Amino acid sequence: MSDPVRYPFSAVVGQERLKLALILSAVSPGIGGVLIRGEKGTAKSTVVRGLGPLLGSASRVVELPIGATEDRVVGSLDLTRVLRDGQAHFTPGLLAKADDGVLYIDEVNLLSDHLVDVLLDAAASGRVTVERDGVSHTQSARFVLVGTMNPEEGELRPQLLDRFGLVVDVAGPRDVDERVSIVTARMAFDADPAGFSDRHDAAETELASRISHARSALPDVMLPASELRRIAGICAHLDVDGLRGDIVMARTAAAHAAWRGASEVTEDDVRVAAELALPHRRRRNPFDESSMSEEQLDDALRAGDDAASSAPADSSDLDPSSDSDDTAPGPAGDDSADSRDDSPSDSSSETETDDPDDDPPPSGGGAAGPQFGTRPTGGSPRVRTFRADGVGDGDPGRRSRARSTRGSTVRDVDFGTGTGVHLFGTVLAAARRAAGDGMPSLEPGDLRGTERIGTESNLVVFLVDLSGSMTARSRLTAVRDACVEMLRDSYTRRDRVAVVVAAGADAYVAVPPTRSVDIAVGRLAQVRTGGRTPLAEGLQRSVEVIDRSARVDLHRRPLLVLLTDGRATGGRDAARRAESAADEVARRGVSTVVVDCEQGFVRLGSAAALAKRLRAEYVPLDDLADTGLAAGIRGVA
Repeated sequence: MSDPVRYPFSAVVGQERLKLALILSAVSPGIGGVLIRGEKGTAKSTVVRGLGPLLGSASRVVELPIGATEDRVVGSLDLTRVLRDGQAHFTPGLLAKADDGVLYIDEVNLLSDHLVDVLLDAAASGRVTVERDGVSHTQSARFVLVGTMNPEEGELRPQLLDRFGLVVDVAGPRDVDERVSIVTARMAFDADPAGFSDRHDAAETELASRISHARSALPDVMLPASELRRIAGICAHLDVDGLRGDIVMARTAAAHAAWRGASEVTEDDVRVAAELALPHRRRRNPFDESSMSEEQLDDALRAGDDAASSAPADSSDLDPSSDSDDTAPGPAGDDSADSRDDSPSDSSSETETDDPDDDPPPSGGGAAGPQFGTRPTGGSPRVRTFRADGVGDGDPGRRSRARSTRGSTVRDVDFGTGTGVHLFGTVLAAARRAAGDGMPSLEPGDLRGTERIGTESNLVVFLVDLSGSMTARSRLTAVRDACVEMLRDSYTRRDRVAVVVAAGADAYVAVPPTRSVDIAVGRLAQVRTGGRTPLAEGLQRSVEVIDRSARVDLHRRPLLVLLTDGRATGGRDAARRAESAADEVARRGVSTVVVDCEQGFVRLGSAAALAKRLRAEYVPLDDLADTGLAAGIRGVA
């Protein structure tokens, strides 16, 4: 059966920056691939799928579904042949099939953590190794990694983000004529896919030939010492971690020079490389911007100019064309430089909102007072880890105990209900069936699965009391820092987070469930403090958030975290209504933590009483974190 007709790469209207990034990765696979970030409906997947025919018959584009099993990705034993013939026959996975080609992952930010770990191993080593059930197998897996993602659907793990050589942000065009051209082209393709593709055959052939020519010319492209210093100066100015950024920039600049038919890298090539290779390498924590403005780029390029112009008078040791020094850089396309630096990079800032119709924060946050969620300027101390009770079945993460495809083996279970084969349990089942009739033979009915216990991510709902009783400057600073650090902790554990604010006349959802701590902190920065404490309403709104999330994410367990001094002052019978709301939360069995934010010499103990009523874990604010944060909190108390 012939392959389905794909939308021609050359027929995509607009997206020139994206197409250039993909072409440069095809010219120089050592760049490390492309991550494409953009809102839905911006032709991300269409462009990538059109790249395949341009790579030549020796390459292929292999798609990795986000729901693939680990065995399908890395390969596995053919269990049927093992049981039937007694032979350990290994079936290659998708990573091996992508060897010398392109591995494409649509919605890569939704890929499960255990598959991300496998990708990181393969990207670092250039091979996939399976060590399982007494079998060891290794296959080559050198591929160009291309991923697409919608920033509204969550972040990408920092380690995987760093493996993408280039990152491109795409958005829908705002020009009317361009939008009309796109729609017209798409309708023409839908009406006659084969005919539409035929009309672009000549352009596709020319483009493929040009890519092939540039790839052949790449080893002869020279990288002058001055441009290498320019690259180093730019990376140093932007505080890029490690040396992978420098290496990727050098390879990208050389590929761009080869693409335009030049024999030597120039300043213009370096500028293109900086635009594509550095924005995602600048982030220090989840609160930094993931993009780079023209002004920031110009400042970095000026720093690069200074570095290039300050080259030593005798720089022959840096001249790639010089044969006098074996350690001098060779032609820019040479992949001999070690690109497998394992320095970590920080995360991207993408968002996911489950309920777009959640009410936004009311004007002024419903109360007067200073702004709340300003971004921290200090270090990143780790807060205590809180976990939901029991064992769940949620998505992989790093918070609460859960049954998973990875983790410690607990016991053998019916085959098909666990993960993989429990060898000892299988042999024991065969022995029991044989009942002492000599050496048992293994039959399919003897197979037993493995139950593993790992960790899952949760929905962490923060209920933050920002009432007048909490707004003294010192207490507000402590609560702000504690909330931001807990949000940061939730980010690293792959949780979804939501923030409910109780202040003024009512409580409201300041941040609907999201995977992005960046958007959470950004929206908290708009919240005002002061007024009364509608604690009952805050608990009720938190339960509503939990219920709505459960309708679309059945297995994600909630964890409710209250940051409050425990006093309810919102309207008539405020205390009684707060007790009733707390009883309802306790009745539902929601795992809850109360962080007591009451400060000063005289303390009423209201938060401790509330925690008892909620059957919650009680934590004084001073005990929330390790020494760094705790000392800071005590210092402002």
